[in-house]
Parts: sequence; structure tokens; C-alpha cells
Amino acid sequence: MTGIFVVVGIYIVQIIAVIAFILLGYFIYDKRFRRNHGTKVAAGFERTEEVNIDPVTGEKTRVYYNPKTGERFYKQE
Repeated sequence: MTGIFVVVGIYIVQIIAVIAFILLGYFIYDKRFRRNHGTKVAAGFERTEEVNIDPVTGEKTRVYYNPKTGERFYKQE
């Protein structure tokens, strides 16, 4: 009887782990691109020729680069 509890316990731990990975992926995955969208470009950023176009909506996003920090800023056009 205790063998059944061990097997059920292992399955429960696996299900909890899968749910945890799904939640982490949902809240963390690729937020880099969306985190600093905006209309105001901060001081120190230079305009680049890099433009991203969303294939579904057709929205254009221009990339700005800060050479001092290496940070990138994405501005919707």
C-alpha cells in the first residue's frame, strides 16, 4: 500500500513542477522587448536603422541604442 502512495506522490510532484514551469514561462519569457516600449526616448540613446515590423498588426518599432550602457530602447512608430 505504501508503494502506491510513493507513486502518487511522485506524480503530484511532477504535476506541480510542470505548473510552476508554465507559470514562470508566462511571467518571465521574453519581456525584454516589451518592457521599455514608449514614446519618449531617454537622453543618451541614438537612433539605429533597425526596425521591427509585427507581421500580424503591421506596427513598426524603432530600436534606439545607448553606447555607454549597451541598453536598447524600443519605440513604437
